[in-house]
Order: sequence, then structure tokens, then C-alpha cells
Amino acid sequence: MTEYFSSIQGIIQQYGLNVAGAILIFIIGYFASKIIRRAFRKIFEKSRVDSTISSFMLNIIYGLSLTFVALMTLTRLGVETTSFIAVLGAAGLAVGFALKDSLSNFAAGIMLLIFRHFKVGDYIEGGGVAGSVEEIHIFSTKLVTPDNKVIYVPNSSLISGSLTNYSAKETRRVDLVFGIGYGDDIAKAKAILAEILDSDERVLKEPAPQIALSELGDSSVNFVVRPWTLRENYWNLYFDVREKVKLRFDEENITIPFPQRDVHIHNTREAV
Repeated sequence: MTEYFSSIQGIIQQYGLNVAGAILIFIIGYFASKIIRRAFRKIFEKSRVDSTISSFMLNIIYGLSLTFVALMTLTRLGVETTSFIAVLGAAGLAVGFALKDSLSNFAAGIMLLIFRHFKVGDYIEGGGVAGSVEEIHIFSTKLVTPDNKVIYVPNSSLISGSLTNYSAKETRRVDLVFGIGYGDDIAKAKAILAEILDSDERVLKEPAPQIALSELGDSSVNFVVRPWTLRENYWNLYFDVREKVKLRFDEENITIPFPQRDVHIHNTREAV
């Protein structure tokens, strides 16, 4: 019996300290992980990092901290962690290959949130589609088209190609082209165009609108008309100016020619 208790005492002495040390390491590491996460949260808040990024990064930091604590605990218990780490690395590599597209979209989403190429409410064009940004997710961006269709665009498509943000500036230039006949008065037409722009309060005085003869076309003399306006007035001004020009040109008997071609027919007598 004495030998039995002695063996039990030996086992406790041999493994008890390791178990106690492992428990102590886990408890300290657990609370240290929470402290680290709290510290990074304060750093992100002071740096004004986007809440989506900060939340995701905090979860990653916390998960990595707990993984490190678990490995230290297993090492203290005498478990060989080298092979365990190798298995985790191989599994991570396999998962990385399987989810390479998702990881690419994730990285692109982080870049979009950091560099702020656009924000919710902006009208953008990229990835072959265009629409107003409704939500920015880690893997995709939700767009709503003018005809109220919802499109989810992979973030990698928005990063890898060209991206146009129509809402980035407060003002936009409206580019219009109007043609008149070769027999019409150029100065009169130009004065009418200027009068239409001057009478519209949506047209900005600075930068000043541009009206210039741009082309002597095949069937018309073409003017470029380029007024500036606030971005929210762009389409209304675009449509209204076109309508006003047509009505005024009709009143002033200025023609808006359509493409035409003169065909000359020559009769020839067939030689006998």
C-alpha cells in the first residue's frame, strides 16, 4: 500500500505541476487576449477606422491570441505541437487555395474601406455595371440601378478595373451637342443657346458655361454646349436644356437637320 501511494505521489509531482502551470497559462492568456483586443479597439477608434474593418480585425486578433495561448497550454502539458502546427498550416494552405476568389474579394473589400474610393449613396460605374451604392460588404458591394435592380458586384472587380465615381465632386459638367443647318445664322443660334443657359438658375456662373462651334459636319453645323451644375441637378438640366433648345429653334426658324445624302442619277445611252 505504501508503494501504491508513493507511485501516486510521484505521478502528482510529475504531472501536477504541469497541469497547474497549463491552467495558469490558459487563464492568464485568456484575460491577456481580452486586454489586447480592448487595446486595439481603442487604437482603431482613435484612428477612426471603419467599423466594419475594426470589427473584423478585432476578431482576427482575438482569435490569433487565443490560438497562441492554446499552443502554449498544450506545450506546458507536454503535448508535441510541432506536428499540430504543421497540420494547421497544411489545412490553412488547402483552405486558401479553395477560397482564393473569396480571399481576393475580401482583400479588395478591405482596400475599398481603407482608401474610400466611394461611400454609401454614391453613384459609381465599375465591374461592367453602374448604380448607387447601398451597402459595402467585405466580399461584395451592393448597387441599386436607376430602374431599381439590385446588383452585387465582387469587390475584386471594382479594384482590378477602372472605377468611375460620379458623386465624388459637388459639381458636374453637362456635355451637349446641337446642330443647325448650313443656311442658318450661326451668331443667332449661339445667342439663343447662351440665353437659354443664362435663364436657368441651375447653371453655375463659375465655371462659366462653354458654347462653341465644334464641327462642320456632313449635314449640320454642330455646337458644343457645356454648362456646369450641381451633381443632383445633372439629369434634369440635361433633359430640360435639350427640350428648350428644340422649342426655341422652332420658334426662331432655325433648323435642326437630320443626316441626309444627295444622290445624283445620270442617264447614259447604251452604245449600240
